[in-house]
Parts: sequence; C-alpha cells; structure tokens
Amino acid sequence: MYKFRTMTDERDANGQLLPDHVRLTRFGRLLRSTSLDELPELLNVLRGEMSLVGPRPLLMQYLPLYNDHQRRRHEVRPGITGWAQINGRNAISWEQKFDLDVWYVDNRSLWLDIRILFLTIWKVFKRDGISQEGEATVAPFGGSDRGRGKRD
Repeated sequence: MYKFRTMTDERDANGQLLPDHVRLTRFGRLLRSTSLDELPELLNVLRGEMSLVGPRPLLMQYLPLYNDHQRRRHEVRPGITGWAQINGRNAISWEQKFDLDVWYVDNRSLWLDIRILFLTIWKVFKRDGISQEGEATVAPFGGSDRGRGKRD
C-alpha cells in the first residue's frame, strides 16, 4: 500500500518500535491532521488493490487476533475511507470499528458509498476523530473475543 511516511522507525534497546507519539514527525502530524497522508493510496485504487470505500486496511500483525465476526471485514476490498471513518475514525474503540466495518459489509451499496464519500470530505475539513484520546494515533489492537466467535 502506498502512503506518505509520517513516522520514524525508531526502536528501543529491545528492538521494539517506540510509541507513536515519539515516532510521529512534525510534518507527519500535519499530513495526518489534514488526511493528506492518504492521497498516495489512490494509486492502490487505480491498480485495483483497494476501493475508494471499504474497511480501512489494518496491520498484517493483527490478522491472527481477529475473531470470526471481525474477520468478516475482509469480505470486501479495503478502502481509503469507510463507514467506521465517518462514524468516529480513531476516536472510537476497536470493537466499534469492527462492528461498523461489518455493518458496511452487510449493507454496502452505491448510495451508501456516495454518502460515505461526501461525509468523508466533511470529516476531513472538520478534522474529526484523528486520534484516540491519550494517543498520537490509536492504541494497538490487542484482540478480542466479545462473544462473537473465538480467536484462532
């Protein structure tokens, strides 16, 4: 996936990545606050690897952490923006994001996609939900059972 690099690759003495707030550059903070860091993903759309609308792609390291319900988000092509982005973005919990992503999978339509695109423009200008409270971006996903199917 194409994206502007907004964070450094700084690690601690054990080789673990430092927290986002330490690695996020000043320029990266500006790009993220304006959502301009997403523009290169249009190349992924043109190549057919992504859609304009769909669940946002997440880190590969999260794949084994999904329960059956959360895994359903992969039934559609990932998108630059999605239902979870216009309904809270990074300001909502991982559980809420997954529920919104699965809702989109079950209810997707051309009209819903058009609505999401227009509301995305509005959210970008309002700069809503850019980061989770107390985080530079969002806390890492740690997995969940939540009664919707056990993790593998």
